[in-house]
Amino acid sequence: MRRIAFAISGLAVLLMGATSSLAANDATQSSPGSPPSVSTQTPTVTVTPPANDDSTDAQAPQVFYGEDGLPAPVKELRRKLIAAIKTGDLESLRPIIEANGATPELSGGDSDDPIATLKLLAGDPQGREILAIMEDVLESGYVHVDVGTPQEAYVWPYFARYPLSKLTGPQMVELFRLITAGDFQDMQDKGVYSFYRLGIGPDGKWQFFEDGD
Repeated sequence: MRRIAFAISGLAVLLMGATSSLAANDATQSSPGSPPSVSTQTPTVTVTPPANDDSTDAQAPQVFYGEDGLPAPVKELRRKLIAAIKTGDLESLRPIIEANGATPELSGGDSDDPIATLKLLAGDPQGREILAIMEDVLESGYVHVDVGTPQEAYVWPYFARYPLSKLTGPQMVELFRLITAGDFQDMQDKGVYSFYRLGIGPDGKWQFFEDGD
């Protein structure tokens, strides 16, 4: 009987200990004053890249017309070129080129004779077509480019350095005095004006008369 009493007593102690442990654990988890658990995992942040900024697009340069803004040496050479062109004789450009000190860069410069080179660019034997193109170029608006560099120049027509996508309606009319709508479509595909342009340095030196990109 004594052994049975001891056994029952020991079992009671074990049961009481287990019950106390469970109650303490439950109190810890459900105590109304306990703060909520906080996750220490760093949240994932998704950054959306900004939309394209049109401010990086090519900026349209200032356009001038006639003799407005031209230095005296540039103005003088332009006048001489136009006067020579109006004679209808390609040879009238020879004295200007010889006085230039260096032959301007010319498209299709396969000949040592610049007049012969210009004549090859024309569609007629006398080279009058190229004279007409040169006059139309010089009568268009111009831009002053590469200021302060060895390549500084006054360039006609301004389309050579003007973003085609920024041309207004009136500017398109000016452009179509030089090229056809078909030419313009080709230029849009390339992204640049690719017809004739003429450049004169600030010292009045004739730098180039070229077509292409």
